[in-house]
Amino acid sequence: MTNPPGPRRDLPPLGALKAFEAVARLGSLTAAADELFVTHGAVSRHVRALEDWAGAKLFDRVGKRLKLTDAGRAYRDAAALAFDGIAAASARLRESAGSARVLVVNALPTFAMRWLLPRLARFQRLEPQVELKLVTSDEDVSRLAHGSYHVAIRREQEPWPANLVGASFLAEREIPVASPSLLERLPVRSAADLARHTLLHADTRPGAWTRWLAAADAGEVEASAGRQHFDHFYLTLQAASDGLGIALGPLPIIGDDIRAGRLVAPLAAPVLPSRPYCWLTPEPLAGDRAIAAFCTWLEEEGMIENET
Repeated sequence: MTNPPGPRRDLPPLGALKAFEAVARLGSLTAAADELFVTHGAVSRHVRALEDWAGAKLFDRVGKRLKLTDAGRAYRDAAALAFDGIAAASARLRESAGSARVLVVNALPTFAMRWLLPRLARFQRLEPQVELKLVTSDEDVSRLAHGSYHVAIRREQEPWPANLVGASFLAEREIPVASPSLLERLPVRSAADLARHTLLHADTRPGAWTRWLAAADAGEVEASAGRQHFDHFYLTLQAASDGLGIALGPLPIIGDDIRAGRLVAPLAAPVLPSRPYCWLTPEPLAGDRAIAAFCTWLEEEGMIENET
């Protein structure tokens, strides 16, 4: 016996809903158009069509800027939950049909290259039916498209965007590191010796050297030392390996480099704690078996590192 059909759902135009969600999340018609691979005008027409359908204003337009109205914010939050729910249901459908489960992990570039990739074979052995797709990005997780990732790995911050759940799994400590050849030419026996070196800075970690030198009671060093700036942290670490200067390296992310002798930590202290790494997933996906397995594995690997 078949169930009678339910009542017809009064849904908005789905293309318009998708455009609205992108604009509300990114805060820009242009950014939404780029993400959706359509024109700026098409996104604008979709948003107007949704407002006409709803009979409610979703954005206040101030010059070229868009600001969500109270109704727009409430609708954005509900739409985000709905999209996440569809993504979770789609994943379960594919899994029940016997399809290989694809798990998309969006991780910070340096973390992915220096810590995650060398360990992923262990996860694959535990979960051979999960096909992992690794995407690197340092973009704010709140600006990532709904449905574009299952797990994001970022450094801890408060508050996290709404509709995400997560947990910290890996502590981080910062200490100066350099290539062995550089330290042979210009040894570093105290923080004051850093004044003879070029300090390598990463734009993604602003103020890191200032904090470390203050903890070492050597704040005057920063004024006398040379500087090199890089837009990504992995470039900073590569520059240190190549002997361009001294970087503030995070443990345990660079543990393999130190064990292999590519980098040396000439000073035993201070070792400065910094923000730990966290996994995050949209709340509707939190009960997914593959996602839970990956996040549990991250916590177990982090526990091993944190104890060493």
